[in-house]
Amino acid sequence: MAGNEILFEPRGAAGIVTLNRPQALNALTLQMVHALAGKLREWASDPAVTRVVITAAGERAFCAGGDIRALYELGASGRHRQALVFWHDEYRLNAFIKHYPKPYVSLIDGVVMGGGVGISVHGSHRVAGDKFLFAMPEVGIGFFPDVGGTWFLPRMPGELGAWCAITGDRLKTADGVAAGIATHHVRSERFADLTDALCGNVSVDAILAAFAESPGEGPMMARRAAIDRLFAGDTVEHILTLLDAEETHDADGEWAAATAASIRTKSPTSLRLALAQVRRGRDWSFEECMKAEFRIVSRIVYGHDFYEGVRAAIVDKDNAPRWRPAALADVGPAEVERHFAALGDDELSLP
Repeated sequence: MAGNEILFEPRGAAGIVTLNRPQALNALTLQMVHALAGKLREWASDPAVTRVVITAAGERAFCAGGDIRALYELGASGRHRQALVFWHDEYRLNAFIKHYPKPYVSLIDGVVMGGGVGISVHGSHRVAGDKFLFAMPEVGIGFFPDVGGTWFLPRMPGELGAWCAITGDRLKTADGVAAGIATHHVRSERFADLTDALCGNVSVDAILAAFAESPGEGPMMARRAAIDRLFAGDTVEHILTLLDAEETHDADGEWAAATAASIRTKSPTSLRLALAQVRRGRDWSFEECMKAEFRIVSRIVYGHDFYEGVRAAIVDKDNAPRWRPAALADVGPAEVERHFAALGDDELSLP
């Protein structure tokens, strides 16, 4: 049972959800996924609840992702299908939120990554506080930007989605709003008042319009022209070649060199998959994107790099992953296609 890891409270017109694992940066467990899905189904048919508001305990994070350590331990001990249950049910929850029949408002003031993005970005309203910090850093642990990343990353402006997918770099408040990850900016100090207002009967749109303020321009939006130019390629090698070719005496050149160096530390297989997701997802429906992600994770869970990446980053913390294959040149098109291939009877079924 989820116990106190996720809390639910009907308050006025709102159903309030509080992620309550602050010591674990509110990372999602399978029990939390099930509890949230069940309560959302209940509130969807409850006329007294006209909107859902999801928030989080603690000062540091909205939700830093899924409980990666637990998933690592399942797979490393041979319980791969048990691990896949988490992703299967998580992706179904993401799809339910995407099509939720009532306003779904995420109040994000802190880190939002991976699974935390999945339970917020697909909702109707995403409010970024001053501590908002978004990233999809999965390629750095031998994984891939899932929870609907195949859908929302290609729909970010220009090539921001490709940049996010293969660098894992972070967006703060202003860039998060400009990129469409957040729909509004409200100062952190006003979140309590905003929550109270959302419990009344005034429309969600009217309340957010009254509280929202411009976040200004962020550093990545100021670099949009360079990102759009350098990340437009259909291969990781082409993107790296363009980054390497930047003049080194200007600001973009220094940034490009650091970006290329960072990309080269990521899993080559994950880089190939992430760029393929962004390019293919542009033309896919949301449902096609989610099914593709379950196909990918159903292969990754039996592979090497995810476990090696988690070992290096979380278990041993030596930050020295030994990827296999270790070079982009050794990850051919057939290996990419293998991850996207249909699963037959094991395909993801969506609500």
